[in-house]
Amino acid sequence: MADTRVTLTAESLVQGSITLFSLPDIYHQIEKMVNDPRFTALEIGQVITKDPALSIRLLKLVNSSFYGFQSRIDTISRAVAIIGIKDLQNLIVATSVVDVFNGIPCDLVDMTDFWMQSVQCGVIAKLLAKESSVLHAERLFLAGLLHKIGALVLYQKLPELSAKVLKLADYNAELVPVIEQEMMGFTFADVGGELVKLWALPDSLYEAIAYQLTPEMALAHRLDAQILHIAAIFCTALVHDQDLVNELWVKIPLERRSLIGLDKKRFFTLLVQAQEDVRQFFQLLVSGKKFY
Repeated sequence: MADTRVTLTAESLVQGSITLFSLPDIYHQIEKMVNDPRFTALEIGQVITKDPALSIRLLKLVNSSFYGFQSRIDTISRAVAIIGIKDLQNLIVATSVVDVFNGIPCDLVDMTDFWMQSVQCGVIAKLLAKESSVLHAERLFLAGLLHKIGALVLYQKLPELSAKVLKLADYNAELVPVIEQEMMGFTFADVGGELVKLWALPDSLYEAIAYQLTPEMALAHRLDAQILHIAAIFCTALVHDQDLVNELWVKIPLERRSLIGLDKKRFFTLLVQAQEDVRQFFQLLVSGKKFY
């Protein structure tokens, strides 16, 4: 096991997987246009429209309860005007990421459960960010959706070692990163952060994901990391199991709870509020997908 730590790092693992785990070309095309003042929002919308399947999925998401707009949005250009191109880029990543991670060994993870928990983490993170008056709170949805993306890289690239980690941890989510650190020298959070960096996604997303286990170590985006840390704790909890919610709540240090400014009663209300968004977004995210 010592050799694994010496010869492999989270960065080298991801760098060696550039072609395996890459975002679609349209994302990079739009990213270039966004950073070029010669292109208008209308022109960017027209590029997205050239991909009919993507356009349909984006419009379904924009018209879902996740955004809660009263009037229907029926064109990509209108979606760009209302939610902004950055949010639309986030949705492109969200709708594409399920396709990126095909072929994950089914004996390591139930992908339906994985994406359900990831969506739940994203919705909780978004709602917590809004409660904490974070600007552009929707970006925390993407952080939540991608919070365990590093685990999928490990399952794909190091399946035997990942299986050993899961068995030693007895599938306990709290123990998994501890054992990963001991056996590999890094955790799924480190790998996820490196993948986000490789994809050239915003620094706030990198810090939230890379420091989700140790949010106090985040630099410019510590609040994002704190919010994601809390959302990740509750993303597997069933809302109707209040005893479990109470148990998890007590585990969160008081200083972390105080950052989001919520008491337990308000937090429980927020979890209930999240459920409809979770169901609807999950159905749209995995529509037509088969996990083997």
